[in-house]
Amino acid sequence: MTINTKDMLNSILSSISRIEYVRPGSIPNIDLYMDQVTTFMEEQLASTKRHEEDKILTKTMINNYAKNNLLPPPVKKKYSKEHVLALIFIYYFKNILSIKDIETLLAPITEKYFDSDGESGMTSIYEEICQLEKSRIDALQKDVARSYHCAMDSFTDVPEEEQDYLQFFSFICSLSFDVYVKKLLIEKLIDELPEPSHEKKKK
Repeated sequence: MTINTKDMLNSILSSISRIEYVRPGSIPNIDLYMDQVTTFMEEQLASTKRHEEDKILTKTMINNYAKNNLLPPPVKKKYSKEHVLALIFIYYFKNILSIKDIETLLAPITEKYFDSDGESGMTSIYEEICQLEKSRIDALQKDVARSYHCAMDSFTDVPEEEQDYLQFFSFICSLSFDVYVKKLLIEKLIDELPEPSHEKKKK
């Protein structure tokens, strides 16, 4: 089995350098119906899909998010810019966190900043987070490249026909370990957060 891991690495690093985010200015300032929300998200986040047939967001997902208190309910069946920003956070978090964890994490944000404007509003928080993430791209590229080179230095004592895949497997394991450790850390941090207020009311 031959895997051109060097070409794969270059492709990954190139993809990382092109990572973009949904700019707040591109989100309509008017409230949207659900169909408009799903269409907007599909257009804006199309580049993040792994497979062409994957869905970014569906009506069922939105209804479930509202049902599970991840998303404040729409007003007269319309969703505001703040709703869209919350959905973007949910979209990325749901790849690594449970619905319960996302609810706990987002509750203080939506409860305090959802309908506020200016420097402390949802838009400002979102922009600050995006700028922080963009500033880390160079370091992230270097970290991935370092993991790759370490993997390529492994399994040097096995037959050449086996080495290719074992080094590829080593690279995947290295990246997976990083994700695993960071996920554990995120979960422990979330466990320190207080329960959302609506959960306390149930009790």
